[in-house]
Formats: sequence, structure tokens, C-alpha cells
Amino acid sequence: MAGNSDPLTPRAKLAVTAGKAVAAASRAAGRGSGSVIGGRVALKLDPELLHRLAAHLDVTLVSATNGKTTTTRLIAEALKAAGPVVSNALGANMPAGITSALAAGEDARYGVIEVDEKYLVGVAQATEPKCIALLNLSRDQLDRAAETRMLAEAWREGLAGSKAVIVANADDPLVVWAASSSPNVIWVAAGQMWKDDAWSCPSCGGVMQRPGDDWFCGECGFRRPTPSWALSGDHVLDPHGSAWPIHLQLPGRANKANAASSAAVAAVFGVPPQVALERMYQVQAVAGRYDVVQFQGRDLRLLLAKNPAGWLETFSLIDPPPTPVILSVNARSADGTDTSWLWDVDYTRLTGHPICVIGDRKLDLAVRLEVANQQFQVCENLDQAVQMSPPGRIEVIANYTAFQDLRRRVGN
Repeated sequence: MAGNSDPLTPRAKLAVTAGKAVAAASRAAGRGSGSVIGGRVALKLDPELLHRLAAHLDVTLVSATNGKTTTTRLIAEALKAAGPVVSNALGANMPAGITSALAAGEDARYGVIEVDEKYLVGVAQATEPKCIALLNLSRDQLDRAAETRMLAEAWREGLAGSKAVIVANADDPLVVWAASSSPNVIWVAAGQMWKDDAWSCPSCGGVMQRPGDDWFCGECGFRRPTPSWALSGDHVLDPHGSAWPIHLQLPGRANKANAASSAAVAAVFGVPPQVALERMYQVQAVAGRYDVVQFQGRDLRLLLAKNPAGWLETFSLIDPPPTPVILSVNARSADGTDTSWLWDVDYTRLTGHPICVIGDRKLDLAVRLEVANQQFQVCENLDQAVQMSPPGRIEVIANYTAFQDLRRRVGN
């Protein structure tokens, strides 16, 4: 916890130095940021290093299927009003990447850490966070992360009795069930656009009833808790009923929901909503997401979406037809090799958009679009897709490794 200023042990210092050296060598070799390999080396030398690096920090952990990278950035920006912050801002969200990030925060007071859903419990045990933000849970990388209720159950068991303040989305039944094992929960009405993973009660298996914005299980009584924070249009409502305007450079309702949860987290650390929300305006793009780049004389907006819920949110924020759209899908190990999720996406929302399809699994996506009666063209690469797209800014939507490929191609 914050306030522990004990210096690192000689072994920990050696681990940090070695990790930084390996990361620097990785960068020099053009193999990425080096944060993951550097963290792995450091943890090999001192398995307790993550705990030691977090000991002097007030830590916030952020986990979810979607929105965790952006929310981490928003919280980090808000907490800078209270003191220096260290964060894994580029999204290296497993223990090795988190260790590398914290190793750079010797002078920080706060640690704001994005955590992969599968690793949340272990990282919470190692870092003893003051606050944990739980945003949503839905199907994603089923071959790696498993079924959503299993993940929620792991959260529920691992966070039972946690001393951390849990800031949780009251509109997601899986998140509510997971967070309810904790004694100190702040509920935020952040909304839930994708509901297809939340029709079965996580507590008893019964059918969920969802009248309006409410939800409950008619069999066991499990129901939506009363939120103390809420997103209401373009405002955040705090526990006192005051409405604070949201001004973001990031598009879409999902990012307003992220801002509402971020404001609730910032308040845990004494940062008022007005101050927190004003600071969030500084966040323009997150690891290339939402960036508008020039390529072949055209404007391309880069949008990352890697699962059905993410694609649904992204379809809601793109410019209306006839804006051209490029869809790119890979299925490498970092994406999850199971592409069955493509069949869960409602592509009728793209009707009227000229569509080009690229990526390693472009033919899988093409079959799905054909079944959805969408007009599209299959292209060999981004260059061809841009050439075949009609005039106007192009919305480019890609899953994880496809997004990285696109960024490299456009020099972002």
C-alpha cells in the first residue's frame, strides 16, 4: 500500500535492471516495446517483484472484456490531479507487462493498471489494490479465456473479502454477480449495449427478465443493485445527485460510460468529478485507437474491436452511410484462433456502407457477410482496399493483430 517507502531489495534491484536492459535490447532489435520480455526476465529473477514494486503505490486495477485500455487512460489522467501516476498505458496487461510498467514508476504515488480478465485475481493478490474497476464481461477469445460465467466465477471467488473498493457496472449481471462477493462495492449505471451473454442468471441459471434498463432473475431474486453513480446522456450523476458534463475527444457512448466509471474511481482517491472529467478531455487516442491517419491521400480512422460486443459498439460510432468501411480480421494466438464469434455480430448495421474485407481470415468474414446480405469486396491488402473504396473518410475496423498490422502499414 502507499506509504511504504522501503527500498527494493538487492535482488529486486537486479531484477529491475536486468528487465530494463532486456527490454532496451528488444526495442533496439525492432521487436516491439520489450515490456513483456523485460518483465518476464525480471519476474524470473525475483518472483515477488510485482508485489515489491506496488508496495509504495495506491493501486487501481481495471479489468473488462472491452474498454479497459481506454478507461485505464482516463483514470490515470484524472488521478494526475492528485499526484504522479504510473500506468501500463499501452495495454501490456499481463503480469510481465505490468511489472515492466511499475518498474518505471519509482516516483509515482498512484498506479493505474489495466489487467487481462484472466489474470485479475492473481494481480490483485500481488498488488493489494485500493480500488478495482470492473466494467463488463462478454464472450471473447473463447479458446483462451473460456466461457464468460466461468470467468465471472473466478472473479467472484478471487475477490471475496477483498479490502479494495470495487467500482462495478450495475447494468452487467455477470459483473454484478462477480463483484457481490466483496464487502465494499460502488455501483455505476454505465449501461450494457451487448446483452447476449447476460440472459441466463449467473447465480442460478434461470432466465433473466430485462424490463427497460432494469434486470432481475424471476427464479432466485438476483437483481440489479441501485447505483450511486450513473451515466445520463452527456452527464455523470454523482451520489449527491449533481450532474457533471462529459467533454471527451473520444467518440461514442461507450467512452462516456468509461468516463462515468473513471469519475467514480477518481472520487475514491479524493478527486472531485468536475476535476476528473475536465482532465479526461486530454485523452485523444489510446494506443492508436480512434486515430485519423493519412494513407494514399485518404483519411482513415483506425478503430479496434475484437469481439461481438466491441464490434456492436464500434458500428454505433462510425459515420453514417455511404461512408466506406474496411473490415480486417486475423485469428492469430493473440486474437484467439476461434473465429466463430464472427457469426454473433449483427452486420445489418452496416447496410448502405461500401465494405472491403481484408486480413488473414477475410474469407471467413466474407462468408458471414454474404449470409447477412451485405454488399462487399474481398481485397488482398489495405492498399487495394483503400484504392477500391469510394471517396470520403474511411472507417477501418480491425481485431487485435489485424489492428497492429494496419498501424505498421500506415506508419502510426
